[in-house]
Amino acid sequence: MKPIALTIAGSDPSGGAGIQADLKTFHQFGVYGQAVITLLTVQNTQNVFDVQVLKPGFVVAQIQAILDDIPPQAAKTGALGTVEVVEAVADMAQHFTFPLVVDPVMISKHGAPLIAAEARTALLEKLLPHARLVMPNLHEAAALTGLTVETRDQMEAAARSIFDACGCNVLVKGGHLAGVAMDLLLLDGKALHEFPAERIDTLHTHGTGCTYSAAVTAGLALGLPLPQAVRSAKEFITEAIRTNPGLGQGCGPVNHHARNHLYNE
Repeated sequence: MKPIALTIAGSDPSGGAGIQADLKTFHQFGVYGQAVITLLTVQNTQNVFDVQVLKPGFVVAQIQAILDDIPPQAAKTGALGTVEVVEAVADMAQHFTFPLVVDPVMISKHGAPLIAAEARTALLEKLLPHARLVMPNLHEAAALTGLTVETRDQMEAAARSIFDACGCNVLVKGGHLAGVAMDLLLLDGKALHEFPAERIDTLHTHGTGCTYSAAVTAGLALGLPLPQAVRSAKEFITEAIRTNPGLGQGCGPVNHHARNHLYNE
């Protein structure tokens, strides 16, 4: 049976982020992709011009339709938009029989807000307790914890704070750290795994978080243990950034056709 992964996220018409990036990534890992849309954006590589969040009931109906017919082996969330959508997805997630990866998307690469400020509490208190993994970047880790997150030790402190609050595994992404691009995984509140990678000097990093979390989700759908799923995803996103196609007049997308060690057509 072909592995199946679900993304619950927003739409990026320029194709670099959101469900478009997720579905491309799933495909590149040999995983059948499904997509529940939470919000629509008007954006390109230069700016986000508008965001329209869908009604919570419509989001729930999409999820239920998938669960009733083709349930996935893993799922992820991206931009959710409002408290109401976060709570609606959280209500569904408590019944998921498959692992959930949460990418706590808060702002776009261009600085546009993609979740209401008051929804952060709902994210931490209601959705994350049902997640296998949450993947905040430094800014998102700081927003979720109220801590300063600028160093490796502060990443660990933030990860432990999030685990203490919700009990899920935490991968703090260090893409904005000085020096090596090192991510830190806190597994079961105990073991720490570091995932360093070369820092690539490029403007074209649009959709990096979406693509990375989709790659982790694909790995889980393939049955990989979490640390291995993160490692394969880290290798993929590093190569995707390194080989970016240079599209657009602004912050362009990564290369969703990058090779990976798990599957290549």
